[in-house]
Amino acid sequence: MEYRIEHDTMGEVKVPKDALYRAQTQRAVANFPISGTTLERAHIAALAQIKKAAALANATLGVLDVKIADAIAASADDVAAGNHDGEFPVDIFQTGSGTSSNMNMNEVLANLASTHLGQDVHPNDHVNMGQSSNDSFPTAIHVAVAIAVWRDLLPALQRLTDALTEKCKAWGAIIKIGRTHLQDATPLTLGQEFSAFVAQLIANRARIEGTIVHNVQKLAQGGTAVGTGLNAPAGFDRAIAAEISTATGIAFEPARNKFEALASNDGLVQMSGTLNTLAVSLTKIANDIRLLGSGPRSGLGELHLPENEPGSSIMPGKVNPTQC
Repeated sequence: MEYRIEHDTMGEVKVPKDALYRAQTQRAVANFPISGTTLERAHIAALAQIKKAAALANATLGVLDVKIADAIAASADDVAAGNHDGEFPVDIFQTGSGTSSNMNMNEVLANLASTHLGQDVHPNDHVNMGQSSNDSFPTAIHVAVAIAVWRDLLPALQRLTDALTEKCKAWGAIIKIGRTHLQDATPLTLGQEFSAFVAQLIANRARIEGTIVHNVQKLAQGGTAVGTGLNAPAGFDRAIAAEISTATGIAFEPARNKFEALASNDGLVQMSGTLNTLAVSLTKIANDIRLLGSGPRSGLGELHLPENEPGSSIMPGKVNPTQC
């Protein structure tokens, strides 16, 4: 491999000749050869969106040249689209604040913007203006999680809820035996039985939406290093939240207390717990459907489940509900 020499505050660093990143990224690659796993695609895209929003906010606030801001924004769009994922080689297990990946993004965008603009764009002075790894990295996680929930999870959850609701309507008059401890109990309808699944999913959606809106959509950005907002222009936190909201269609806003937003990840912990609750609900629903479809001769056999694939290498004709 051919190399070029880059410089940072610690001296010279050999960087792959054609890499878009610079010295700090290369130091991190050498320092953290831990798992071989890099940032998630969604995290890279979210961090790029934040850099674009920061550049546009700084231009609006009059602290960054508009041409430089536009060049950074265009470069960030290119990165967010997935065109340069190979330029983010830093291991996910790295310096605690995400400094390595934050600088990786700053360096890549600086190089792209410099080429786009035809003049030098600095990773710190321009791309990272008004920011710190300490507020940018957690903000990127919040943005990535919110986008994944609103664009992927909740629509999928709604499709499942709608499908099970149709089953409730279709099976409202089918009377069957109820069970407790797998022993016969009083009767109910199959529609009523499936209505429990629907109610679980509706309750989970409400929990998820509440956690997203009240916790995840509150951003640390603007707190900079420790929460005081040092080196960020006045109004930067509101301006960048507005830019991210416009770009994503999700209503982000600054966290009320930046010290808490930087010092803890309680909102993400709650989000994780909320998703765990959904996972338990889905597991319960899947197991009930699997049990009701058991048999076909020696089980409950109340549901006929789709036959999607052979279920055995030794028993011809056996089919298992592997997609529950």
